[in-house]
Amino acid sequence: MTVPTELSSVDPSHVFRAVDLLGVLINGILGGQLARRKGFDAVGFAVLAVLSGLGGGMIRDVLLQAGQPVALTDPWYLPTALVGAGVALLWKLESRPWRVALVLADGTALGCWAATGVIKALVAGLGVVPALLLGIITAVGGGMVRDVCAGNVPRVFGGNTLYATPALVSAGLMAVLARTGHPTVGMVAATLVGACFTLIAHRQRWTLPQDSEWTLTLTPTQLRRLLAIRERRGRS
Repeated sequence: MTVPTELSSVDPSHVFRAVDLLGVLINGILGGQLARRKGFDAVGFAVLAVLSGLGGGMIRDVLLQAGQPVALTDPWYLPTALVGAGVALLWKLESRPWRVALVLADGTALGCWAATGVIKALVAGLGVVPALLLGIITAVGGGMVRDVCAGNVPRVFGGNTLYATPALVSAGLMAVLARTGHPTVGMVAATLVGACFTLIAHRQRWTLPQDSEWTLTLTPTQLRRLLAIRERRGRS
């Protein structure tokens, strides 16, 4: 299946750039918020904001091997991430409305970066499955690097409300709409779905099952008894 012609015009478009920069700004703020909770200085704010805001996109671009990462060639990306660090440095953003806003912002970033990851992969000629993978990596990669550098377990590993799942749903929606010739609509829709999904998951405290919920507790004796019962039933 060939990539729709419209895809080639979306990559450099203003819509793509605006969505990508929105994710950079939001993740810069979230990185700065983590730096505040850790008690870091201004340098720590800046580093975590840059890692959070640019990490996922840089990993995506390196994996695509389509030239230098956009974060290094576009003069707006690094300043946008630093603006996010400045916002988090100047304002605590600890009130309930701000906490809700940050959750919504996090979901917006997940959705828009999942969309941009998918669209870039499709433009590069990759199939749907690799595009979904690149979409998820773009959405959660920066957060993973940020959390590791701050000494935290990455959120994507679980123990909290759904994080990678909204990114997967957004990436899937983007892939479907892009393949049907509506990439611009897909970017908007994927961003909205990511934001709404994340907000609802946070409010409802949706989580994936933990390891203990997947572990089988059937002992060898119980297994032998179960097999014996099934054998007797088969004879009757």
